[in-house]
Amino acid sequence: MYMLTQREKVVRIPPSRLGDDVDEVVNELARESYEGKIEGDDSLTVMIQNIEPVGEGRIVHGDGAVYQSVKFDSLVFKPLVNEVVEGHVCEVLKFGAFVRFGPLDGLLHVSQVMDDRMDADEQNQRLIGKDTKREIRIGDIVRTRIVTLSFNERNPRESKIGLTMRQPGLGKKEWIAEDRAKKGGQEK
Repeated sequence: MYMLTQREKVVRIPPSRLGDDVDEVVNELARESYEGKIEGDDSLTVMIQNIEPVGEGRIVHGDGAVYQSVKFDSLVFKPLVNEVVEGHVCEVLKFGAFVRFGPLDGLLHVSQVMDDRMDADEQNQRLIGKDTKREIRIGDIVRTRIVTLSFNERNPRESKIGLTMRQPGLGKKEWIAEDRAKKGGQEK
């Protein structure tokens, strides 16, 4: 889920940058320090803007750098367990498919695609249902639910997010439409 928040953080201005324009330095260092990083509340900061220094900076004895408080608006992405997300399949392997939603990827394990047993066709980059013959390929749009979250604060791309499609209303877009049409035909 995307959210707009306002945050106040501290930026370290090294001694070598103290002669430069303060606003430019603060903007550059705040972006380097916070964009693309995962915070303690498991939210990924996608972008920051409207960066403003707050008060005067502090100098720490023995460091020589200035620690400047800054206030800024940030766009954050915070996925939640049980949240339904839509994304596209970006990689297919023998054990499942990776689905990109927002700035992150989640793993859709073969056991979580559907009730049917899945076979992997790695050469053609697809997963195929043994009985249903339904398949998932790279580029397919799928609706999934987040079942597990484990963030890696040092490298957000290595975070582990587990997904499932084994519930009504989830799956490949075409499957959802087919299932609705079948259900509608049975009720008449």
